[in-house]
Amino acid sequence: MNEGVSLHRFDHVAEIVLDRPEALNALSTAMARRLTAVCAEVAEDPQVRAVVLSAAGDKAFCVGADLKERAGMTDTELLGQREIFRAAFGAVLGLPQPVVAAVHGFALGGGCEFALSCDLIVADESAVFGLPEVSVGLVPGGGGTQLAVRRLGPGRAADLVLTGRRLGIDEAVGYGLVDRKVPAGNVREEAFTVAALMAKNSPVAVRAAKRAMRNGADAAMTAALDIEDAAWRTVAFSADRREGIAAFNEKRTPRWPGH
Repeated sequence: MNEGVSLHRFDHVAEIVLDRPEALNALSTAMARRLTAVCAEVAEDPQVRAVVLSAAGDKAFCVGADLKERAGMTDTELLGQREIFRAAFGAVLGLPQPVVAAVHGFALGGGCEFALSCDLIVADESAVFGLPEVSVGLVPGGGGTQLAVRRLGPGRAADLVLTGRRLGIDEAVGYGLVDRKVPAGNVREEAFTVAALMAKNSPVAVRAAKRAMRNGADAAMTAALDIEDAAWRTVAFSADRREGIAAFNEKRTPRWPGH
């Protein structure tokens, strides 16, 4: 049983699939636990250099929390589920490899937050984004209030979060929510193309660059440049850097040691 999340590997790219299409990939407690475990496995795999987060079915990337499951919960059970959900969203956000979201159909609530947790969002023409939590008496709880501000800026984030409205693909592109728009049906192929380009590069350098961008985003410029310098020092004396220089001079494809 994949419990709503499946994992596939293709060379140095791992694909994590939200795999509960019969429920529009709504996030259940079991699915959240499984996602946390899968992300931990991927994070520790030295052969994985890039990740694609995709979804099964034709209609949705993910429509957020499974409200049918929640309907029968006590307050204590809801609080218990909250910690499980936080771990799942944190696991996606915390992956050390670059992560490309491949979004089609509805990406609402937690589905939108999963996309926002990725480094790059590729979406096709069928994609619809939204953070509708305020319409059911909640606030986004998978990082949406914070990730939206950082990606979109405070005004556009407020428009998305406080109205609860949905954005079609063109408005999502204009808002900066989507990085690459592709024709319907092509999103997984494009996401893999991007991930494969990332995976060709030094895994040590790519991880360090991601870490520097993430950690420096909220720092003052002086501190952020120190974070960048620390990343540079990490890779400058690595086996990957030595191999990269040698491959360049010998006009061949690098064979990355990965350490």
